[in-house]
Order: sequence, then C-alpha cells, then structure tokens
Amino acid sequence: MEPSAIIAAVLSVVNISRLIVHLFQRQMQINRARRQRNLREDMNSERGTDLSQSTGPRPVDIMVAMGHVHPVERRFWARETSTDWWDRIVLQVWDESQWLRNFRMRKGTFLELCELLSPALKRQDTRMRAALTIQKRVAIALWKLATPDSYRSVANQFGVGKSTVRVAVMQVAHAIVDLLLSKVVTLGDVQVIIDGSSAMGFPNCGGAIDGTHIPILGPDHQGSQYINRKGYFSMVLQALVDHKGRFTNINVGWPGKVHDARVFKNSGLFRRLHEGVYFLDRKISVGDVEMPIVILGDPAYPLMPWLMKPYTGALDTEKELFNYRLSKCRMVVQCAFGRLKGRWRSLITRSDLSQTNVPIVIAACCVLHNLCESKGETFMAGWEVEANRLAADYAQLDTRAIRRSQRDVLRIREALKASFQSEQGNQ
Repeated sequence: MEPSAIIAAVLSVVNISRLIVHLFQRQMQINRARRQRNLREDMNSERGTDLSQSTGPRPVDIMVAMGHVHPVERRFWARETSTDWWDRIVLQVWDESQWLRNFRMRKGTFLELCELLSPALKRQDTRMRAALTIQKRVAIALWKLATPDSYRSVANQFGVGKSTVRVAVMQVAHAIVDLLLSKVVTLGDVQVIIDGSSAMGFPNCGGAIDGTHIPILGPDHQGSQYINRKGYFSMVLQALVDHKGRFTNINVGWPGKVHDARVFKNSGLFRRLHEGVYFLDRKISVGDVEMPIVILGDPAYPLMPWLMKPYTGALDTEKELFNYRLSKCRMVVQCAFGRLKGRWRSLITRSDLSQTNVPIVIAACCVLHNLCESKGETFMAGWEVEANRLAADYAQLDTRAIRRSQRDVLRIREALKASFQSEQGNQ
C-alpha cells in the first residue's frame, strides 16, 4: 500500500474516532439535561426519540456518522396504536359480549382470574422498561389460547414483541396450573354428581371418562411414538367429568400412539379407583347384586366393578337399552371435550410448543374450561362450528373393545341391564 494511502486510512480512522467520542459526549450531555427536567411534558417529548434510555450512542447513530446510512425520523405508530387499543378500547369501551367473544369470559371473570393469578405473575419495573401488567399478560395468553392466530398476529394486536407473547402464554399457563389446578379440577360433592347422573338415567355413577387427541408438531426425539392411528402427531388428554361436563380428573402427556386403555391403567386415577379410595364407599343393591360407585367409559376401557362400558357384538333389546342409558349419561364427556376445544381453539391446531410445555398449556385450558363452566359463561354456537372446521384435518380415533373382565363385573352389568328392562316395562 502506498504511504499516502496509509496516511489517508489513518486519518479516516482518527476522524471516525473523534466522531464517536463526540457522540458519546453529546449523549452524556443530553442524559444529564434530561435528568434535570422535572416537567412531565418535557419527559414525554424525550421518550418519542429515545425509547431505550441507553447511556451511549446507538449503533444506527454511529452508522449515520460514518455516512453508511441516512438519518430518518423514527416512528412507532403501530406500537402506539396497539397499546392504545388495549388500554383505552378493550379495558374501557368493550361491552360484555365483546369480552366473551374474544377472551371467552366476561370482564368480571377475567378480572377475578387476574386476581387469583397475581401471586405468581407479579413483576417489578426495571430501569430499562416497565413490566407488562398482570391484566395485559393474562389477556395476551387468553387471546392466543382462544384463537388459531400466530404469535406475530397476537403481538401486533397487543403492541408487544413476538417473544413476549410466547413468554406471556407460558407464564400464565404455569401460574394457572400451579395455583388453580388442584382447586378447580377436583371431584367436588360426589352425592351431587350421583344425583345428577341418576337424573340422566344411570344410578350410582360418579362420572364419565374418555380420551381425546391434541395435535402437536412432530417431536425431535421418538417422534413415531406420537403418531396416532389417524396418522398425525398428537398428545393424549384423558379426563373424568361430572354430570355437568366439568373436569374432575385429568391426565395429559402420553404420546398419541398409546391406547386409551394403557393411558388409563397407568394413571393415578386407575390406581385410586382400584384401591377403592377415590370415591366414598357407597354401594347400592341392583337386584341381588351390590354395586359400588361406578364411572362410565366406551368400549376402549376395561370392564371393572367400578367401570361400566357398553355391550359389543350382537345386541338384543335389553343390551340395546343398557347401552342407550350408558351412552346418554356418558355423552357429557364428549360434550366437555367439544366445549374445551371450542373455547380454546389453540388445542385444535398443531401446537409448536415443546413436549414439556404442551401438557402445561392443555392442563391450563382444562382449568379455564372449569372456571368458565362454573361461572356460567355462555358458550356461543359459532365456536363449535369454527372448532369443527379447524378440527376437520384431525379426526379423533375410533374406539375398540378389549378383553373380557371377571365374572363379578359381568354380574353387575347384567343386573343393571335387567333393572333397566324392568323399569322400561313398568312405564
């Protein structure tokens, strides 16, 4: 390199260094002057030009000084408009129907939920930024769970970053599971459930059980285990529901390839039912047979003294009547799954969450389902239509019969069959 070229390069570096030093000094003067201003309007005018509140020149300022880019006026119209939408429109203007359509619950229920979650969601402001309010984080999570919208779409809606939406969803989901799962998804008053099931036609019944598949993206490891018999990746949600379709016990996380019977037999619910500690020891007499409190399942489940399932194969009139009475009472679990997915439509399309996070979100949605049901939140007819449209590509699996059970179990079912036929003849 020619000496003149070397000298020119050195001078260029020196000049750039001087510019950078000048920018640092200028920035320090601006910051010092800003701290001395006390009037709110002066502070507001500064925020429009320097949201980062940094103590040095930004990289773009250095690029402008070096002549690599042209200075432009920075604008944040989308961010400001979105924030204004939440603070001034949703919180202050929306009526109950708008809250219900978009957040699946009325404003009063939403505020109550925020209060319940506040111990786990409290955040402190930092020097760099103000923490999102609990209400806004819960709203972001509910919006994402209730819609098939992308993270970017939700982020634009609320005026936050895409990563903020991801974090908010998991923060709220964890808070719901940690604080509310054991309180909201619980057995409750067994006698009320029995009376409700009896009114639907089945005596001494403590609920109905079934499983449903939640679509997920293919995991990086052991992906084949998550491909169900319909050919898509899924995770199994097993649920026991009461006569009103509220979840009283859930088990989530098993790969979609696993059969419902295996999920059930490996669950804590099966163990407690088998040991006779889940329900009170309340038996009734059906003919000359003693019958404990039972739950109802489809043919995929094992026939047990405490679990009734339909007859399969050739059916006579008595068996058809038994199946009808059982099916009528067991429909509540299918209705519960339909309402769960109708409200929280993110459970219908493939979740891109990790294998460890998907069960947390599913469990949180089950808690929210129970909360909405117990508060009498309206389930809009259009939700089920939209849910069915979205679920068209993810058909649920057909059930199948498994092994016959022991003799005393068959006697209970036979006694019930005879009882139902006798009642039918007396009407």
